[in-house]
Parts: sequence; structure tokens; C-alpha cells
Amino acid sequence: MLLSVIVPCFNEEEAIPYFYDEINRVIAEMKETTDGLEAEYLFIDDGSRDRTLAVLKELREKDSRVRYVSFSRNFGKEAGIYAGLENAKGDYLVIMDVDLQDPPSLLPEMFRAVTEEGYDSAATRRVSRKGEPPIRSLFARLFYKLINRISDAEIMDGARDYRIMSRQMADSIISITEYNRFTKGIYGWVGYRTKWLEFENVERIAGETKWSFWKLFKYALEGIMAFSTAPLSIATYFGIFMSFMAFLFILVIIVKKLTIGDPTYGWSSMVCIILLISGLQLFSIGIVGQYLSKTYLETKKRPIYIAKEKC
Repeated sequence: MLLSVIVPCFNEEEAIPYFYDEINRVIAEMKETTDGLEAEYLFIDDGSRDRTLAVLKELREKDSRVRYVSFSRNFGKEAGIYAGLENAKGDYLVIMDVDLQDPPSLLPEMFRAVTEEGYDSAATRRVSRKGEPPIRSLFARLFYKLINRISDAEIMDGARDYRIMSRQMADSIISITEYNRFTKGIYGWVGYRTKWLEFENVERIAGETKWSFWKLFKYALEGIMAFSTAPLSIATYFGIFMSFMAFLFILVIIVKKLTIGDPTYGWSSMVCIILLISGLQLFSIGIVGQYLSKTYLETKKRPIYIAKEKC
């Protein structure tokens, strides 16, 4: 029984040794209670510019269980997750961050859920965001509420990428080859029984986070557009509403002209109205453009990632 530990990395030379020591300790404990359990550590080097690949090669020399896939450039964490699932050999696959914000100590319980309790996957969610900027936490909670209202895919509030799954579920995810990926939504879309485990937020063991507020904001937009067409409906509703308001204004002007002969005036208010309508039109066109750009990228059939080196 092979367990594949998939670890996406981007400029994580400092964190890798800490992670390797900790996951080794946890796997050793699991082997004591599970007969025939073997493990492989599959690191995905997402085009790192530091010594991440060199550190992985050093680990490989002393431990044959360590494998790696090194990208030709930075393709993003979504591509890293896909590459890990595609290249892993295990009967069970677990995805976790190298910075130890995903506690390896939860892995034995997650493993029991899929091997003994009949679940297809076991996933984790944070019940607190201690240590995060308040504005970032606020927007994160708003995002989860919004996307669960406007999409069919269920995405748990505070869900992490830290998840173990069966080979069958992993193969189902791999079969979805779309270029613009939002894996948290894909998990919900493919279905399967999932057990959720909760834990308190953990600080990074080393290095700095690669997720700025702007990157998280763009990632949230990717998720909304990947699993909901509601924004397109919003553009339609804006158009209907503004057309209705324009019709009412025309009726008001006609009635005033016929009854009291009201002279034409108010250029400043007219400018404000024009700017408002123009802004809504540009906003609606922008929404349509975003969906069109995603469709354009999908039709190109570009690979999700390019592996420069693997072991």
C-alpha cells in the first residue's frame, strides 16, 4: 500500500529540510500501526529561483523515496497540484504545503478515514485565521459565502489544499484537463464522500508566503468564473435595469414638457447619468471579456505545465 505525499514548492529552500524531517517522523509512526505501508515524497518545483531544486536533489541522493518534478518556469500552484496527481504512483495521495501550515500530525487520522472509515477523501479546514491581516480574513470569508451561493460546487469555508484521496478520486480530477484550474471547486464538482477535519491556523516554519492580497483576489476571481456564470447574469440584469430607468426618465421628461413646459437644463446631472451608464456598460463588457478570455485560452489547448526535469 503506497502513500504518495505531494508537495508543491516555490522558492522553499529554507522550509524543505524542516518538512522532510517532520513528515519522516509521521510516516514512521504510521508504519508501526499499518502493515505494508510504504511512502513516496513527490516534490513539485514550480520554477523556483532559489536553491529549491538543489535541495531536492540532495534529498534524493540520500533517500530514494524522494522524487521531484521541476517546471521550466513558474506555472502556479494549481499546475503544481495537477502535476503531482498526474505523476504520483500511490494508492492514496495526499497534497500538503511544505511550510508546515498543513500539520503532518493530522495525516494518520486522515489516512484512517480513507482506509478504514469508507471515505473517498479526507480534507482539512481552518477554524481560525489567527495571524492573518483582518482585511484578508474578511475578504476570504466573503468569498466563500459568495461562491457557495452562485455556484453548484460546494467549497467549505476555510478549506485548505491539504487533502488525502483515493486513487479513483485522483484519476477523476486528472481527467479534468481544463487550463484555467480552480482545484478547490473541482474537488466539490467531482463529488465523492469527504470527511472534514478542523484545525487552528499554524504559522509558517520558514520563508515568506507567496500569496499577496492581490494574488489571492485574482485567485478568487478565477474560482468564481470557473464555477459560476452568475456574473454574466449580473451584466444582463444591469442592462435590463438601466433600460427600464431610461424609459421612465423619458416618460418624466415628456410629461413635464407637455404639462408645465419645463425648459431643458441640468447639464451636470446629465453628465453624471451618462458617466454612470457608461461605467455600468464597461463593467458588463469587462465581465463578458473575462469569460471570453478564459474560453480563448481553453481553445488553445496549451499544456497545464511543462516539466524540465523529473526524477
